[in-house]
Amino acid sequence: MYRTVSGTGQGEYEDRKSRFIGQICHTSTEEEAIAFIDSVKSQNRKARHNVYAYILRDGNTTRYTDDGEPSGTAGVPVLELMQHEGLVDVCVVVTRYFGGILLGTGGLVRAYTAAARAAIDASHICEMEECAVISVVCDYTYYGTLQNLFPKYDVRTVSSDFADNVSLMLYCRADLSDEFCSAVTDLTNGRVTPKTERIEFADMNASS
Repeated sequence: MYRTVSGTGQGEYEDRKSRFIGQICHTSTEEEAIAFIDSVKSQNRKARHNVYAYILRDGNTTRYTDDGEPSGTAGVPVLELMQHEGLVDVCVVVTRYFGGILLGTGGLVRAYTAAARAAIDASHICEMEECAVISVVCDYTYYGTLQNLFPKYDVRTVSSDFADNVSLMLYCRADLSDEFCSAVTDLTNGRVTPKTERIEFADMNASS
């Protein structure tokens, strides 16, 4: 299991006329992280600093920069906040528009942390679990029976097609998938046989 975000999020923090804009994005590769950083920079060419940090599951990669701020006052606190939140496959960029008043090292740490926090709070956090992707085809007689099993085995519907038969694509927690498939087969006397297509990570709290 791991935590990440879906899509993007943005939040702001202001201190003594300096404006800090935090932006967060789901990035699964270093190329995606760099592209997001470059995009933020291009949108904020007049900003004094574009501080970033990213954490990727691929290669257990961690990168950050203070982008001209005093060492340890910008990129590090952003990274530490991400680590504290347990976030991976995520890139955060905090853009600073300087207001003419120096904040000191403590003020910078607080400001960059607050802007990163605002971005995280504005995003959708995903709790990613290892899931089996299961396909099921059944007639309408057994559809209600299947649905009654879903809460017990932590099953979520990914897609459904109601035609001559009911065709379902389901997510089931990987550690419960074999038990769920057996329960379906038993309850339908072998007339419905679920098929595990693959194993992947999925957000089980997402709306079906």
